[in-house]
Amino acid sequence: MSFALELRDLRKSFGKSEIIRGANLAVQAGERVAIIGPNGAGKSTLFNLISGRFAPTSGEIHLHGQRIAGKKPYEINRLGLSRSFQVSNLFTRLSVFENIRCAVLWSLGHRYAFWKFLADLEDANDRTEQILEMIKLDRKRDVLAMNLTYAEARALEIGITIAGGSSVILLDEPTAGMSKSETKRFIQLIRDVTVGKTLLTVEHDMGVVFGLADKIAVLVYGEVIAFDTPEAVRANARVQEAYLGSVLAETQAAAA
Repeated sequence: MSFALELRDLRKSFGKSEIIRGANLAVQAGERVAIIGPNGAGKSTLFNLISGRFAPTSGEIHLHGQRIAGKKPYEINRLGLSRSFQVSNLFTRLSVFENIRCAVLWSLGHRYAFWKFLADLEDANDRTEQILEMIKLDRKRDVLAMNLTYAEARALEIGITIAGGSSVILLDEPTAGMSKSETKRFIQLIRDVTVGKTLLTVEHDMGVVFGLADKIAVLVYGEVIAFDTPEAVRANARVQEAYLGSVLAETQAAAA
């Protein structure tokens, strides 16, 4: 079987410290997967390996059956994988519309040409308008990115991530810092914009995890100790002992 994304005995060391210790994961096309685990488990390192920011010490990463370990981030992106970051990375002095349009150009075959005006690129402008409607920022199209609210900036980050048409999307803590109402709206936004795509997201909010994910991968000390449906992971004794039990207890205490 060919998976959308597959990790095989993936390892990453920094000096003598082994952060990712033989991680294995196979994600089918169209699945929404949440990666959870305690602080220091290696979640961000895992994302950096998949997206090409880090090269693995050993092991393999396959995107739609093609080996991508060691490739540069832009090469992986052009093969169909895109990611967002914990901190929004926007062109703050460009408008919302211009930020999205920058992200769609390559996927539509447009390259640098000094004799072309962006305003004349009808396909790029139309695609940008479509994405603005999807992320509910069409009324903010002419606002500079620096003047957006926090939630709006995160939505724009999502828009940029999906703009290139990638089939595999990585979102790194997309709802961090949001209020409960913002988080609820954002979960639906993520669902809407990732229809038909494969999604991996790192999340600490268990409400988001259980409300969004088809499957959950639990990363502890650089190893995937469980990968299953939310119900199965919740009932997994090893997961409860290593991570989930304490988190759920804290969540219930906070709610009380």
